[in-house]
Amino acid sequence: MLSSEQLAAVQHTDGPAIVLAGPGSGKTTVITNRIVHLIRQGVRPENILVITFTRAAARQMQERFEKLSAPDHFRVTFGTFHAVFFQILKNAYGYTADSILRDEERYRIITSIAQDLHIEYGDLNEWAGDVLAEISRVKSEQIPLDYYYAVSVPEEEFRTVCRMYRERQTQTGKIDFDDMCVYTSDLLHARADIRRAWQDRFRYILVDEFQDINMLQYRIVRTLAEPENNLFVVGDDDQSIYRFRGSRPEIMLNFPKDYPDAAVMHLTENYRSSSQIVQASARVISENRSRYPKDLFSRRGSAEPVEVMECRDMETEFLYVINCVRKSLKEGIPASEIAVLTRTNLEGRGPAAKLSEFQIPFRMRDAVPLLWDHWIAQDLLAYLNLTEGSGMDRRDFLRVCNKPNRYITRESAYASTITFPGLYGWYRDKPWMTEHIEGFEETLQTISGMRPYAAVNYLRRGAGYDAYLREYARRRRIDYEELSQIADEIQDSAKDCETAAAWREKIQTIREQMQSRKREGEESARDSVAISTLHGAKGLEFTEVFLLNVNEGMIPYRRASLDAEIEEERRLFYVGMTRARRKLHLLYVKERYSRKVEPSRFLDCLRDQ
Repeated sequence: MLSSEQLAAVQHTDGPAIVLAGPGSGKTTVITNRIVHLIRQGVRPENILVITFTRAAARQMQERFEKLSAPDHFRVTFGTFHAVFFQILKNAYGYTADSILRDEERYRIITSIAQDLHIEYGDLNEWAGDVLAEISRVKSEQIPLDYYYAVSVPEEEFRTVCRMYRERQTQTGKIDFDDMCVYTSDLLHARADIRRAWQDRFRYILVDEFQDINMLQYRIVRTLAEPENNLFVVGDDDQSIYRFRGSRPEIMLNFPKDYPDAAVMHLTENYRSSSQIVQASARVISENRSRYPKDLFSRRGSAEPVEVMECRDMETEFLYVINCVRKSLKEGIPASEIAVLTRTNLEGRGPAAKLSEFQIPFRMRDAVPLLWDHWIAQDLLAYLNLTEGSGMDRRDFLRVCNKPNRYITRESAYASTITFPGLYGWYRDKPWMTEHIEGFEETLQTISGMRPYAAVNYLRRGAGYDAYLREYARRRRIDYEELSQIADEIQDSAKDCETAAAWREKIQTIREQMQSRKREGEESARDSVAISTLHGAKGLEFTEVFLLNVNEGMIPYRRASLDAEIEEERRLFYVGMTRARRKLHLLYVKERYSRKVEPSRFLDCLRDQ
C-alpha cells in the first residue's frame, strides 16, 4: 500500500521531476512502482532506462521490479552509469570487456611507474590508491593537468605520474571507467545522429541515489533526456557524502533551476527508524545550511532514547560496546543486526580486536589492515630485529636505515647480512658519513637493552622517527596526526611486554585470533557483528548501531576545515545515525593515547534532548 506522497511520485508521468527521499522512505518502492505505472500508461518497456550507482543496486532494483510486473515487461534497462556508457561506446567504437582497465591493472600500471621513477613511500598501495583517485578527479572534472593542485603528493610528481599513466593506457589500448564518461560525453556532443538514436531509445530516464552524481555524469544524463526531458531523479541531498569522487549536493540543489518546470516531491515518512532516532538525526542535519528543508517523521515508536555516552578512553569505549552487544544478544537481537561504525577504516581495528578477545564473531565491510601490517609497525619491529644477533638482516636494514635520513645508499648494503664494520669500510673515503653511521649504531645499542615500549618511545622521540613521520606526512600531504596516532597505537600495544620476543608472540596471538573471528563472521554473516566505516554503511540498516569516537578530529574529521567540508562531515554523521532502526549509541572519549580530546560539535544539538 503506497502512501499519498509515494503515490504522487509514482503517478508522475511526463517532464522532469525530483523526489527528495529521506532515509528509509521507500525510494526503491517508488521507482519500481513508477516503472510499472509508465508501462501501464503505454510507455514501451525498452524506452525506459533506470540508472543506479552499483551493480548490486541495479540487480536489486530489477528483481523488485520483476516481482511487480508481467514477464513481457522485462525489456526495461537497468544499469550503472558505467554499464550504460559502455553500451553506448560499444555500439559506436566496438569496445569489448577486454577494452576496460580493471582496478588491479590500474594499480599495476601505477606501481610500475613508481618503480621506474624510484618513488618510495611507506605504503605503496596506499599511495597508488590516492594517486588513482586524483587521476580520476582530473578526468571526471576535466581539469587541465597543469592547473590541477594535487592533494596527496607534490604537484610535479603527480603530473609526471599522470602523464605516464596516460601513455601506458595508450600503449595497452585500454580505457578506464573515467574515460568511459569522458568519451561518452564527447561522442554525444560530436555526433548528432548517435545522440538522437539514444535519445529515441531512452525516452524515460530514472536515476537512483541522485545525490551521488558528478557533473560529467549529470551532463550526459541531461543530454540523453533531451528534448522531452522525462528525467525522474530520486535522492537525498542530506546523504551526499562522496565529495572526493566529484559528487556535489549543489547538483541536486540546482535541479529546479536547471528545470524550472520540474515537479518537486518529498518522501518524508521514515519506515525504518524509531521516532527518537528520526528526530535526533533531523536535529543534527538541520544545522547544515546548504540543503532542502524537510519535515521528516516516523510512526515507529520505541522505548529506546538515542544514547550519547561519554567514555574515559578507547578501552572503556570498546568494553562498553562489548557489554551492550552481549546484553542485546541475550535479548534475542541477532548479531547480524548489530553494527559498529567508525569514521575511518583504521579505527575498525580497535573494536575488531575487542570483539575477537571476547570471542564474538564479526565481519569487516571495509578492507581494514591489521595494525601489524601497517608500514609503521613494520619499521619499528625492523629496528628491534636489528638489535638481535651478530649481523643485521639486509631487508630490515634497508627498511629503516634512512628513517630518519642517514644518507646510507642501497649499494652499501650489498651482503645478505650487514655489519657496522662493513659499513664503515664501505664509506672509508667519505669521512662525513662516519657520524651518521655512528648515530645509527648508537641508536641500536641504546634500544637493545630496553623493554619494547621504552624502545619504541626512544626511537620516536630520541632517535628521530617521529621527525621522519612528520616529513613523510609533509611530502605525502597527509595529516601527521594520523601517522602519530597509528604509532601511538603500536607503542601502546607493547606496554605489558617485557621483551621484544614477548611482544612478537603477543602480536602473533592477536593476529591469529582476529583472523579466526573475522573468518567465522564472514562464513556465517547471519551470526556476526558488522564493523564498517560510515561510508561503507550507506544503504544498510541494523536494529542496533554504535557510532564510535564521535570526537573533534574524527567526526568531523581533522582534514575538514572549509564550511562545505564540515557540512559533508555532518551529512556523513547523519548517514551513520540513520542506519539504526531501534537502538542508537553515540560514543565519545575524553582522551586518546593519553591526550585529551573534545566531543564532536555535532553532538551539541542533542545535549538537551
